[in-house]
Amino acid sequence: MINWIQKLPWWLLIVGSLTLGLAPFQPMPHLVEKISMLFQGSLHRPIDIFDLFLHGAFPVLFILKIIVVTLRRSK
Repeated sequence: MINWIQKLPWWLLIVGSLTLGLAPFQPMPHLVEKISMLFQGSLHRPIDIFDLFLHGAFPVLFILKIIVVTLRRSK
């Protein structure tokens, strides 16, 4: 399972995290808005949950790749 994460190119994860993870840039990025809604307990609508997964996918994959590469190098 970890092999496919290692095969993802760094540039794709960085560009995806910066664009989709932070879009729209004004007035507040969707990911920040949805995470704050999650902590406030107001994330109920299906479109909001979908937005959280959509805008959070690349940042989560980017963090997973950092963890996998770091663990592999420490062995």
